[in-house]
Amino acid sequence: MKIRLSTTQIILFSFLAAILVGTVLLTLPISTASGEATPFVDALFTATTATCVTGLVVVPTVVHWSLFGQIVILLLIQIGGLGIITVMAGLALLLQRKIGLADSVLIQDAFNLNSLSGLGTFVKKVILGTLLIEAVGALLYMLVFIPEYGAKGVWISIFNAVSAFCNAGIDIIAEDSLRAYATNPLINLVTCALIVLGGLGYIVWWDILRVCKEARHKQGGPLRYLTLHSKIVLASTAVLILGGAVLFFIFEYNNPATMQGMSLYDKIQAAFFQSVTTRTAGFFTIPQEGLTNSSAILSLLLMFIGGSPVGTAGGIKTVTFAVLLAAALAAIKSRNEVTLFGRTVPKAAVHKAIGVTCMSFAIAFISTVALAYVTDAPALDILYEAVSATATVGLSRALTPTLNAVGRLIVTMTMYLGRIGPISLAVAFAFKKETDNNIKNPTEDVRIG
Repeated sequence: MKIRLSTTQIILFSFLAAILVGTVLLTLPISTASGEATPFVDALFTATTATCVTGLVVVPTVVHWSLFGQIVILLLIQIGGLGIITVMAGLALLLQRKIGLADSVLIQDAFNLNSLSGLGTFVKKVILGTLLIEAVGALLYMLVFIPEYGAKGVWISIFNAVSAFCNAGIDIIAEDSLRAYATNPLINLVTCALIVLGGLGYIVWWDILRVCKEARHKQGGPLRYLTLHSKIVLASTAVLILGGAVLFFIFEYNNPATMQGMSLYDKIQAAFFQSVTTRTAGFFTIPQEGLTNSSAILSLLLMFIGGSPVGTAGGIKTVTFAVLLAAALAAIKSRNEVTLFGRTVPKAAVHKAIGVTCMSFAIAFISTVALAYVTDAPALDILYEAVSATATVGLSRALTPTLNAVGRLIVTMTMYLGRIGPISLAVAFAFKKETDNNIKNPTEDVRIG
């Protein structure tokens, strides 16, 4: 009997295949600087965190892995950021092969698009746009890293640019991420720009470019001609980043473990970077274990929300969060329709937002309980780890390297589930049942609140 997989299942198993191939390569002695084989669990963890663009690491990337191992990790980050289906489609286009209907459906599911038209062009623009932005980021990084590291600075710049754009948060600079560059304006700005551009989502890029091209032919501000999706993404991203930066600045201003010894300008830099990196990037310039409880809790919220759809970031996504808030406001005001920017949000989008949020919360909760069972770490550190893995962020309160084998496997599974998406997971393994749309169950009232 021939087994037929759904498009969502193909996406899930393609990610799994990439992780397993990466694991095998990383277990080879050639992948380590010492020439010794890496334990399977550690190799699996590293391959998963790279492919799922998370950034949690159990061994120091800068000293444990050889150049070969770092190349494997970088390729997994790039594949995970773009999506395996996109990479496969890009290779097909490079070989001048046409994208068939089955491949088109895969691409549509991978990017959560509403149409099958123009997918070949879309894939080309995604790949070229990604490579262009990463190249610019790498060149800007080189202004700092080449004078400091010499020829090695070129490789460091390329690695960091790809990792930042893909919201992976893995670097080959030091074991304490970017703490040495907490007061370097260029490193801060370039890293933040790459993180935000990757997290905005590809369709927002094209929408902004479209509006800019058409702006001279239309009256009024260009923002009014953006799609509802782009408006929600840009508005929510700005509010979350700026609001988060202000709160981090207040919470950490006099914290001796993080920002107390910095100048006012450097405190602003550090607060802004912390707000941006919680969009699921994973880099840090101030120690996460040194954060005040207020900042740690704020970070949990920002990490859980994450970036925006059809991009490289994780989390439940900004649009999901905005739709949930709008739905709650509509319920409070006893309105039948959920509206944002003067437009009605489809009920299907509201239902999906609820589903994504509940599934993500369930994954984070189960992961937290499981980690608490196998480790004696403080509850806040465990929760931070679980939410970071679920939202594929990569920030940790120094807990990751101390986890035992079981704890590492729990985080590995959490990263995988967080990356492939709660709704995709539910759809992929759900049994399809034929239902008669004309038959409806009886309605009965329930008490809420």
